Amino acid sequence: MGVPQTRFAKAGDLRIAYQVVGDGPFDLVLVPGFISHVELMWEEPHLARWLERLASFSRLILFDRRGLGLSDRPGGAPTLEESADDLRAVLDAVGSESAALIGNSEGGPLSMLFAASFPERTRALVVIGSFARWIEAPGYEGGVPAEAADEFIELVESDWGGPFALPLFAPSHADDERFRDWWSRFLRQGASPGAAIGLIKMYRELDIRHVLPAISAPTLVMHRTDDMTVLVDLGRYLGASIPGARYLELPGDDHLPFVGDADTVLDEIEEFLTGARADREVDRVLATVLFTDIVDSTKRAAALGDREWRDLVESHDALVRRQLDRFRGRPIKTMGDGFLATFDGPARAIRCATSITGEVRRLGIEIRAGLHTGECEMMNGDVGGMAVNIGARVASQAGPGEVLVSGTVKDLVVGSGIDFADRGVRELKGVPGEWRLFAVGA
Repeated sequence: MGVPQTRFAKAGDLRIAYQVVGDGPFDLVLVPGFISHVELMWEEPHLARWLERLASFSRLILFDRRGLGLSDRPGGAPTLEESADDLRAVLDAVGSESAALIGNSEGGPLSMLFAASFPERTRALVVIGSFARWIEAPGYEGGVPAEAADEFIELVESDWGGPFALPLFAPSHADDERFRDWWSRFLRQGASPGAAIGLIKMYRELDIRHVLPAISAPTLVMHRTDDMTVLVDLGRYLGASIPGARYLELPGDDHLPFVGDADTVLDEIEEFLTGARADREVDRVLATVLFTDIVDSTKRAAALGDREWRDLVESHDALVRRQLDRFRGRPIKTMGDGFLATFDGPARAIRCATSITGEVRRLGIEIRAGLHTGECEMMNGDVGGMAVNIGARVASQAGPGEVLVSGTVKDLVVGSGIDFADRGVRELKGVPGEWRLFAVGA
């Protein structure tokens, strides 16, 4: 799925960016959390797959609150009332009389306030990793100390523009270079440092505990037990305080719902909103997974400017697709500055990767590539499973211009005439055991 068309709704004098995806039987609004950018969301494969799944059973509506992403930025953090106006303007623009709401993290308070204020427009409510009040208070000891908000503000001052607080938001991806680059760009283009600080200051004072008893919509509250960004006691409080709410606690420490056990989260959402879980078509096949990405893409993009960088990426993408076609590779998805592809033979995958590595130098760029062979789950045009995770981790270990493979791949191409250099034993984050990696043609 490509990036959906971005449109703009009028909320007073402001324009609010939104997208509509899918044509399911009911409307579903994803209420953004801390920072959002409706177009950059689609550049992260885990998030794009998450959104596509939501759109498979609904008409999915995405939007950026005022001051964030592609919406107008009038200055100052938007109040909950102003954000509710933005949400209502988007619903009006798409002709939605009633919608289910998913409020993740800081999007939760807005979703809950909207559900209580406009019950006739709220079909159902899903709250993930969220809170009624972030900071601790008498009788509310589950919140974080006020000093934690001050520390967040100091962290914005020192780290905004980089992978801000990623070990808190997504510890499972904190060492994933591709994810770190996307997260940095997503936050940087989603909000200025001043806007981020303004939001944190607002969340420090926010308290909607008195709103919870007024929520009448069917409600599902989900929280991961070891979430370090929003502590689990805050989710438990919501589950106990919203009338009739179903509370579901899941294992894990990722705050972002589209990483970690993302399929479990999606299964629960779909069953809650539709009454049934979709039967996902899963074929398990042995395949060689190839990951590529452009080296120093963030620096190159900044040096070239948006237009020239976009032209360069389009030339890169066309070149990669030609080589995939030549070597019978199956492109699964693009990921901003790289590709995920599968092959039915590891030797062809290696030759494709080395060909791409050489060809892209004509464009003045270098790529890194990683390959692994294993059992993959082929699901509705996507691919998943541990083999994919291993392939991504192998790619993250590759240097500029290097094609790195797992020992499994090397063993499978014995007699092919392909030369390898031993790169030693490595630990791959999130993958059990130690893995010996090899560089091709070195």
